[in-house]
Amino acid sequence: MAVPVAFFALFFAYPVAAIVARGLKVDGVWQFGRIADVLGQSDIRHVLWFTSWQALASTGLTLLVALPAAYVFARFDFPGKQFLRAVVTVPFVLPTVVVGTAFLALVGRGGLLDELWGVRLDTTVWAILLAHVFFNYAVVVRTVGGLWAQLDPRQEEAARMLGSSRWAAWRKVTLPALAPAVAAAALMVFLFTFTSFGVVQILGGPTFSTLEVEIYRQTSEIFDLATAAVLTVIQFVAVGAILAVHAWTVRRRETALRLVDASVTARRPRGAGQWGLLAGVVGCIVVLLALPLAVLVQRSLDAPDFGYYRALTDADGGVFLVAPIEAIGNSLEYAVVATVIAVLIGGLAAAALTRRDAGRFVRGFDALLMLPLGVSAVTVGFGFLIALDEPPLDLRATWILVPLAQALVGVPFVVRTMLPVLRAVDERLREAAAVLGASPWRVWREVDLPMVRRALLIAAGFAFAVSLGEFGATVFIARPDNPTLPVAVARLLGRAGELNYGQAMALSTVLMVVCAVALLVLERLRTDRTGEF
Repeated sequence: MAVPVAFFALFFAYPVAAIVARGLKVDGVWQFGRIADVLGQSDIRHVLWFTSWQALASTGLTLLVALPAAYVFARFDFPGKQFLRAVVTVPFVLPTVVVGTAFLALVGRGGLLDELWGVRLDTTVWAILLAHVFFNYAVVVRTVGGLWAQLDPRQEEAARMLGSSRWAAWRKVTLPALAPAVAAAALMVFLFTFTSFGVVQILGGPTFSTLEVEIYRQTSEIFDLATAAVLTVIQFVAVGAILAVHAWTVRRRETALRLVDASVTARRPRGAGQWGLLAGVVGCIVVLLALPLAVLVQRSLDAPDFGYYRALTDADGGVFLVAPIEAIGNSLEYAVVATVIAVLIGGLAAAALTRRDAGRFVRGFDALLMLPLGVSAVTVGFGFLIALDEPPLDLRATWILVPLAQALVGVPFVVRTMLPVLRAVDERLREAAAVLGASPWRVWREVDLPMVRRALLIAAGFAFAVSLGEFGATVFIARPDNPTLPVAVARLLGRAGELNYGQAMALSTVLMVVCAVALLVLERLRTDRTGEF
């Protein structure tokens, strides 16, 4: 536990505490009255209200659209199922900047809907809600569908035999068993939409602002650190409450059910109704998930002879100090380093959490590992600049800041991927190896490692994908001569001109392809098809 605790203390808790202290401390005295002053501002209350209700609306809409797909993937067996499952997951690993860009190409000015029917949804809440459903669709499908596939269908069939209607049997037998998974998925969707930044920043324009966007505005544009600190504390409290409830629902799901092998519960669709449901789900995936990405690719090819891609090799000195194409190499290098850090820290944390005799401190640290997914990345990034600028942690001018910020987001995925596999290793195997004289390191190398090798590769793949797309913190700390792909896309979209717009589409397409390829490789590595990610 020593290395993970030290890592999170130095590169998460310390920067966040530093920026909060900078905003709420005056001459060494805490000014907690500032919290009431900030909450008394009507525009801040409006931000809090919009953040909350759009998160609730996004969560409800995502559940409504994705639950039928969770049933289809859990109970039906059909050609191309694993490929379609990978397609569903691609939007979740895409950077939020790419998601915003894809929907901008679909519903924005000059987008597909604008050209065909004169309909524009950018700068409206509908664009934000649809993009959130696009991004979080896989959370519901994989979390709820993963459990649904392991529920014994004979229980529902027994209820039907005893006279219950199909609806009554589902409502009284299946739904109570699914409730913890549905709650867990809903809480995760709410968390991701409550802290939404890139999507709202690109699609919402100046009209809409979430807590995360407002923290960015107060920090980088107005430089009101006191207000930013108060909003960070509010977000921290809200995220902590969400994660606490999520941990409780996950524990309930793990302990309250008897599950069966998922391979025996799926069968080919029967009858017109089931085939119609399958066709509807596939159609929804094509329209909601594939169409925005296809439009993104099409917009990047609008210029003849791959003009937008060729323009990426030119440095005009306006947006970047280097050619935009160099952002691809920078992102790959940063992501590889961040992946190594995330696998090391997350692997050690998962190994510690595997111990059955772990105390409350270790179990509590499990929940804390999820905080980087919900706490303001903007706060972390700006906190890096404030806190890590003096010896012995004078890292402000070094390149390592970017991989460190990216690794913070990757560690939770590593832990969540490796922990179930490590817990499944029979403790008696380790004990037998120790009795035969193996050292702890040799036990890990010859007992645990062969069993968790695939999980380790999958964890590294997810850490790589999410590190590649990290934006909230990187936008502060990426140097102008070493931009990452998400930062480059955001800067290009922030400037007027068809060429800048086209280059943003081209870079987003490159980033999408890299993430999609990584995910397809992960799907081939997976042996357990029932987990969340």
